[in-house]
Amino acid sequence: MDYLVLAFYTFQPIPEPHREVKRWKRFLENLDVMGRIYLNKDGVNAQMSLLGAEAEDFYGWLLKDYPKTEVKVHRCQEHAFPKMTVKYREQLAAMDREFDLSQGGEHVSSERWAQMIEERDEDTVILDVRNDYEWDVGHFEGAKRPELKTFREFPKLAEELAKVRDLKKTKVMMYCTGGIRCELYSCLMKEEGFENVYQLDGGIIKYGLEKGNKHWKGNLFVFDDRLVVPIAEEKNAVISQCSQCQEKVDTYYNCANMDCNALFISCLACAEKMKGCCSSSCIEAPRRRPFEVTENPKPFRKLSFEEKQMLKDASSCQSTQ
Repeated sequence: MDYLVLAFYTFQPIPEPHREVKRWKRFLENLDVMGRIYLNKDGVNAQMSLLGAEAEDFYGWLLKDYPKTEVKVHRCQEHAFPKMTVKYREQLAAMDREFDLSQGGEHVSSERWAQMIEERDEDTVILDVRNDYEWDVGHFEGAKRPELKTFREFPKLAEELAKVRDLKKTKVMMYCTGGIRCELYSCLMKEEGFENVYQLDGGIIKYGLEKGNKHWKGNLFVFDDRLVVPIAEEKNAVISQCSQCQEKVDTYYNCANMDCNALFISCLACAEKMKGCCSSSCIEAPRRRPFEVTENPKPFRKLSFEEKQMLKDASSCQSTQ
């Protein structure tokens, strides 16, 4: 079956967000759709997969009340999410603070972004505002690996950059997956005193649809069952490597040790050898999930109570033998 993976956000005042959550739920329960949709008083942030045949109905419903929403679309042969979640969330993107979005950076088209990369000089900083593991499998030319484990660490990075850069001369080029993080983070850069802040309009997803792999290295990490996808139809060279044998590969696994659960890159052979674990110590962990051999692993889903109990019982039996 033909499914569409949709990514979109919109900043638009919602007077009664909790009632709006219920309205979204009522409409979506009649569609073949899975994903994550967050709403609050400021707007909507959504990633979802939808049966292609139902796309027209959804677009008509969405754009009636959110006419300025730009939807980025990829195709997929199955749902990219395990369930449908629609809920109220205090923050559409984690920043732990309020911002005036009108004070953010200048939106830059894909065409101009490519030109700015080609013309960059020593006063230009290409800032990847994703996590480090996202950068590892793909990033723009000239972008340094972000020292971030979570989005909430970005304010510290901005403060450090402001200490070593000329706030008037520096041109800050910011990009993220779909654009919403830059909407907020660019406000922070302006707040730190940077005068020339530019954000890639629509993020990497829109850029890939419009410019392909031009100035892009590797592939794209996404927060759904696909984990890593190309940004364009044409294949791109893999730039990341297996954490064990250094083979060129961009397949992510969640560590089978439930008390670790770290994301790590591995080839299939090493993943099988390591029993789905990121390290030797995790192999010996008492709460280790059984490893399923597959070339296209999906993110770890929480085990049911019964599955957890079975693992606990199996561990107890081994310890008594």
